[in-house]
Amino acid sequence: MPEFRTIDAGAAQIRVAIEGQGPLVLMVHGFPESWYSWRHQLGPIAAAGFTAAAIDVRGYGGSDKPADVAAYSMEAITGDVAGVAKALQPDAPAILIGHDWGAPIVWNSSLSRPDQFRAVAGLSVPYSGVPNRAFDEIFTEAFTSKGHFFYQAWFQEVGPPEAEAEADVRGFLRKFYYFISGEAAGDTRPYKKHGASMLEGLVDPEVFPAWLTAADLDYYVGEFTASGFFGPISRYRNHQRDFAWLQQFRGRKLDMPTLLIGGDQDPAFNGFGRIADPGAMMREHVTDLRGVHILPGCGHWTQQERPDEVNALLIPWLKGL
Repeated sequence: MPEFRTIDAGAAQIRVAIEGQGPLVLMVHGFPESWYSWRHQLGPIAAAGFTAAAIDVRGYGGSDKPADVAAYSMEAITGDVAGVAKALQPDAPAILIGHDWGAPIVWNSSLSRPDQFRAVAGLSVPYSGVPNRAFDEIFTEAFTSKGHFFYQAWFQEVGPPEAEAEADVRGFLRKFYYFISGEAAGDTRPYKKHGASMLEGLVDPEVFPAWLTAADLDYYVGEFTASGFFGPISRYRNHQRDFAWLQQFRGRKLDMPTLLIGGDQDPAFNGFGRIADPGAMMREHVTDLRGVHILPGCGHWTQQERPDEVNALLIPWLKGL
C-alpha cells in the first residue's frame, strides 16, 4: 500500500495516497471510486521518476464529507485539488490526471488555475470547453423530457439514490461497474423509462471481469460502507452552480500539454452519443493536444480495465513534458 497523508487543502481535509519522489503527478478519481482506482498507476509513475499521488475526492474514503449539496460543486472540488497540489509541491506547478468525474475536475482545475498546473490528462471524459448550457438542461432535453431514463436525473433527488446504493453496497457496485464495462454486452445496458431507479434492470454477472478482483471489490465496499453515497452522488446535483462558476472563464483555452484516453465501449467517451469525434472537439478548446488514444473493447473504467495500456500511454507522455 502507498503512504497515506491527510492534507489541509484549505476548505477540506483530503486524504492522499503517495508513492515516489520527483515532479508531482496528482490523480483524481470518478464515481463511484476512490484513490484505489489508480492502484495500477501509482507504482509505475513513481518508478518513472515522479511523485505519484491519488486523492480521495471530498465525500469519499478518508477525506472530509460535508453535509451540504453545494459543498460538492466544481468550484469547491477544484479548490481541493489546487490546495493539495500546493501543499505537496509549493514551488512548481503540478501535472494532473483524472478519470470520469475526475476528468472534468482536472480539466477545470487547469482552466481556472493555469499558474498551478502545467499539463493535464483526462481518461473517459473529453474536454468540451466552457459550457453554453448547464448539463442538467441538456440531459433533461435529450432524455427526461422524452420519458427516457438517464442516471443523472435519478441522482437529483436527495435520499432515494443514496438509499438504493446503501441498501446493498456490494450489489450496487457490482452492477454499476459491470454495466458500463467493456465486458458488458449491449443488451445489459437496458432501456428504461424516466422514473426507474438506477439498479432496475442491471445485471450482476455470475463471474465478474478479471480486472476487478474480489479483494478490489472488498476494498471499495469497505470504503463506501463507511462513507455512504451522499457526497459522491451530490457531485451530480451541482450542474447549475458549475455552469454559473465556469462562465467567468469563457474565451479561455487550456494552454498546456493535454492528453485524452478512452475506450470505444465507454458511453461517456462520446458524450452518450452526442460527440462524433472527441479529439476534434477538444482541439477547439486546447492549444497542445498531444494524443487521443481509443482503446478497443475498453469500457468506462479505463485505467482499471486496461492498466498496462494506460500506463504505456501515460508514462511516455509524462516523460516528454
